[in-house]
Order: sequence, then C-alpha cells, then structure tokens
Amino acid sequence: MLDQQKCHNYQIHQYKNNGYSIVLDVNSGAVHVVDDVVYDVIPLYEEHSAKEITQLLKDKYSKEEVLEALEEISELKNAGELFSPDEYEDYYKEFSSGFANRPTVVKALCLHIAHDCNLSCRYCFAGEGEYHGHRELMSYEVGRAALDFLIANSGSRRNLEVDFFGGEPTLNFQVVKDLVAYGRSQEKLHNKNFRFTLTTNGVLLNDEIMEFANREMSNVVLSIDGRKEVNDRMRPFPNGAGSYDLIIPKYQKFAESRHQDRYYVRGTFTHHNLDFSKDVLHLADLGFKQISVEPVVAQESDDYAIREEDLPKLYEEYDALAKEMIRREKEGCGFQFFHFMIDLEGGPCVAKRLSGCGSGTEYLAVTPWGDLYPCHQFVGQDGFLMGNVFDGIKNTDIRNTFKECNVYSKDQCRECFARFYCSGGCAANAYNFHGNINEAYEIGCALQKKRVECAIMIKAALAH
Repeated sequence: MLDQQKCHNYQIHQYKNNGYSIVLDVNSGAVHVVDDVVYDVIPLYEEHSAKEITQLLKDKYSKEEVLEALEEISELKNAGELFSPDEYEDYYKEFSSGFANRPTVVKALCLHIAHDCNLSCRYCFAGEGEYHGHRELMSYEVGRAALDFLIANSGSRRNLEVDFFGGEPTLNFQVVKDLVAYGRSQEKLHNKNFRFTLTTNGVLLNDEIMEFANREMSNVVLSIDGRKEVNDRMRPFPNGAGSYDLIIPKYQKFAESRHQDRYYVRGTFTHHNLDFSKDVLHLADLGFKQISVEPVVAQESDDYAIREEDLPKLYEEYDALAKEMIRREKEGCGFQFFHFMIDLEGGPCVAKRLSGCGSGTEYLAVTPWGDLYPCHQFVGQDGFLMGNVFDGIKNTDIRNTFKECNVYSKDQCRECFARFYCSGGCAANAYNFHGNINEAYEIGCALQKKRVECAIMIKAALAH
C-alpha cells in the first residue's frame, strides 16, 4: 500500500484507498487524485525517458495515454506541485540557530490542579493522578504564581493558554474558579488574553461546573472510551464499578449546552478493543459531534498495549471509519474525528509544523507545588525537572534539548511522508520507548501515517 520515492531532495507518496489513487507531493503539500496511467507513470518519471516509460508500460497503456500522462505530470512539476524540493531543512537550520539564542517565549501551561483522581483507569500514565509522587491539590497561591510566570515569560505574545488538568481538576474546582478570575483580572493590565481549557472525567460534573465552563472555558475535553463494556473495563471507580452510566447523560447535556462545539469526547482504545471504530460510531450515535479516540501508549508487558501484530486490524478500522464518516457526511449527519482533521492548505507556520507542540519550550506543565516539567507526561520523571514557578527555569539544558528537537533531528522523520502533519510525533513517547526524545515511537508513527492517508482520502471523496 505504501509506495514512496525519494530522490534529489524530493519526496512523493502514492497510495490507493477506497477506490481513489492518491499522490501526495510531500514538500509542497499538494494532493492529487489521479487516474491509473498517471499513477503508474509518476514512479518512472524522474529516472526514465518518455520512450523508456512508454516501453515499460506498453502492456497496460497506449503510447498516447502515456504521453498525455507525461504532459500532465510535467505541468504539475512546473507549477511546483509535484517533485518539489525540500526547502524547509535549510530554513529550519537557519531559524533554529537564531532561535536558540533568543529568549524562550512561553505561551501555554498545563496546570496540574489536582494530583488526585476519583477513578482508577487501568492505563493512566499518571498513576491515579499521583504522577510517581503523592496526592496533592494545587493551592491558589501556587496557581497564581504559575499565571504570573506565564505572563512574565510570554514576551509580546498576547494570547496565552492554560489547561486545567489532573488527575481530576474538578476535585479542586474552587481553585480553578479563583485562578480564572485572577487571570481575567490580569488581562488588561498586561495586554494578554487567556484561553482556558478543562480536561475532566465527568464524575463531578454538575450544572454549576457546566455553566462556569460554558462561560470561561474555550474548550473542554470529556474523557470516555466508547461503548459501555469498553469504557467500564478500563475506566472504573476504585471499587471496580463502571463509570459509563454516570457520565454519559452529563456529557450529552454538556455537549448540547455548548451547541456541539468547543469540546471533545476523548477516548483511548487498547489491545482489548481493536475494533475501536465501533466506539467512535457509538459516541457519534449518542449525538456527540466532536470525537477523539486515540491509541493507548503502553509498554508491551501491559496486557492492554497495542502491539505490532495489531496494526493490520487497526488499519482496517481506520479505513472502515473513514468510509462511514464520508457516508454520514453526505447524508447530513457527519461528525468530526480529531485524528482525521488535517489542514491541506499548510496549517500553522513552517517552524510550528517542523517542531511540533512546543513541549519544553513554549508549553510547560506545572505540578501542584509549582515544579515545571516539559509536559504532563514528563511530570515526576527524574532528570526532567526544569525549575519552578517561583524561581523560573533553572535547568536550561533541558529546554535547549527540546528546542533542538524537530523533524530534521530525527532520522526516521526525514524519510517519512507524514512529517509535516505530525511534526515529529510525541517527545514523551519517544523518550519512554527509546530514552531519547529525538527517536520515534514506531507503533505511533505507523498509526499516524495511516490516519493521514485516511484524512486525505476523506478530503478527496468529499470534494468529488
């Protein structure tokens, strides 16, 4: 299925999906839906003459068909939409060399408002909210210092983001409310605009929290894994009881109160539900329009971990989900699936697409006692403590290491057609599997590439 040519600094990715023959010019981002003859000529175009290509394909196509295809390909190449050179590597080297000497601008914080949780999710990387440490709630004083740190280190950037995270942040909701009020009080004073978000398991959701979130939270992530039996297996209460029946009615009410916008129901699929497309469609059938169901990241020793032998089944599931999403969209009952939402027009700036989420530089996590880490997945890990909100960044070596992490610092990314869509993948996953943020988590990469293929196919299908 994956057929890729790399030569002379260009990169072409070709694949067939759902009856479409798709060609991606990686460096320009141009996507082409082509006929069979163009699809077969492209791999031969740069290395063979027209006469040679005609001879090689004579048993499949006439000379006229081949020559017509060659003319079409030449036009696309001249337009910079096929066989385009990689102009970003030199750009990024120049950009990053200057960037390394400039003060780091922090634009987002993940506030661990509660290192505690009222669920006992089996796959939780935070260990029921404790993050390799102890249970604790963030005080207002620490949270206020975190917002002050963000303002002081944000430079001229006006729009700042703060995610209230856990554990379960609603266990400490009064402090959430107090910190939002403090942030709002500082906006005009410092010419800043706070974008607050909340991630919750829904257990404590009530009308008060919903009303406050609708007023103050730009986005809300609602954790649910899908079908009742799937969710309750992995997301039980400490006593073993399931959480599905309690949270689903709340989530439905909440999503409607937000007009089916500015939220996600966010699930995790594991080795135990490789048929995860059924969980996505179950959530869609419950009325949710914004859905994210993502693969668990776990060591192979965990019984629920995704394994390499699971990949063929998961590819089938993504294909099936993509086809069903097309059908529903055409019938007027479509929904958004987070991992199929890609911007074929270029998306954010080049530097952002090459360097990713900004963990360790623009984006930091804050523990309940004010310690700073590169992101929530590094919290509690020895060697990644960067400083604290009272004294600032002390371990600048960590920050510099993350500054230098980009798609060109990873050998696997240089050869990957999806590098401008995933921006090199998750640094935490790379470190947890290889001990180096400049490596790649192979299973995550394989699934990311499949998702990009499906996302492009959906765009093609809905455009035709």
